[in-house]
Amino acid sequence: MSGLARFLVEFLRINPRVLWGMSNAQVAALLTAVAGLILLVIVRRRFRRIDPVHKVLDHVAQHGNQETQPEYHRATPECPNPERWRMFDTMTAEVEVLEFLKCLVTTVKPTVVVETGTFLGVSTIYMAEGLKQNGSGKVITCEPDAEVFAKAKQKIDGSGLGKWVDYRCESSLKIKVPGTIDLLFSDSLPELREAEVRHFLPKINPNGLILMHDSSSHLKTVREAALKMEQEGLISVVLLPTPRGLVIAQKREGRK
Repeated sequence: MSGLARFLVEFLRINPRVLWGMSNAQVAALLTAVAGLILLVIVRRRFRRIDPVHKVLDHVAQHGNQETQPEYHRATPECPNPERWRMFDTMTAEVEVLEFLKCLVTTVKPTVVVETGTFLGVSTIYMAEGLKQNGSGKVITCEPDAEVFAKAKQKIDGSGLGKWVDYRCESSLKIKVPGTIDLLFSDSLPELREAEVRHFLPKINPNGLILMHDSSSHLKTVREAALKMEQEGLISVVLLPTPRGLVIAQKREGRK
């Protein structure tokens, strides 16, 4: 843009023409503008190749995520005022959902909590705080990305809640969970959520809870997956109208 501006300035001046009817200054300005355009294309391509999770991770590393801000998600029919909610970043669940997770943990007193998609461990910490308040239980959390996992583990250990957390740097569809799952919080890649629920369903307590984040009517993948499993008679679904959407479900088999 600086090169283009300079070119326009020189175009208005009367200078001797040396190349293609342009002065030396105009040629230099035009070359600067072309170089800037090429640089923008290169930077854009590199940015688009970065994994979205790592984009947020880099942003948090640079700016921190202690301060909350209004929820970024656009309005939906079920949640027309998303700005009334708060968030730490675009990957971590809304602050109100995090508080709800902790409240659920202290309410239903789960022994085994499974979380998929640890990211920076914020939701893990909220649930671990609930377990600490209960005095028992464990959060088994998994994150397949080694770099993200290391950041999450560091954050959770720094919180002093590591005692209540079982860290797994592996795929959610490969982890082995001992015993019965009392609470499942599915918050990994949206396209994996249905597979995760189906994977863990045989081990879920019939009186336990299944939560699937990112189930708004705008983010259709998770919402449609939950309703599909409900139609199959596998789970009973309630859709909470949060900005990004939250499914609360129970499995039907074995429930009394």
